[in-house]
Amino acid sequence: MAQQAKTAASSAAITGHYEGTAKNKADDVITVAFDLTEKDGALSGMINSSHGDFTITGGSHKGDAVTIEFDAGSPGTISLKMNEDRLVGTWSAGEDGGAIDVKKAAAKQDPPKDKS
Repeated sequence: MAQQAKTAASSAAITGHYEGTAKNKADDVITVAFDLTEKDGALSGMINSSHGDFTITGGSHKGDAVTIEFDAGSPGTISLKMNEDRLVGTWSAGEDGGAIDVKKAAAKQDPPKDKS
């Protein structure tokens, strides 16, 4: 019974803004932010990183497994496991790849109010 409730909630739980870090083969730390939208089982959105911005071109979410496909000039893939409000896994694009760890964060809608 608890499993059914978790499955029903998990499809809505992936949509949101995530922030964290990734590492590449050179062991550089890359700051990343995802804006993910899941609709009718398909993933879309944007990846913003210190190495550029990439459009999410597809992906899937089944149980706690999340796969994100993105365009980095060549096809890229992120394979993640959902653990509460975190997504942890690996990414690859072309010859590069590494670990990734992001946490659900509040969406950035309003610019900072430091101008007074």
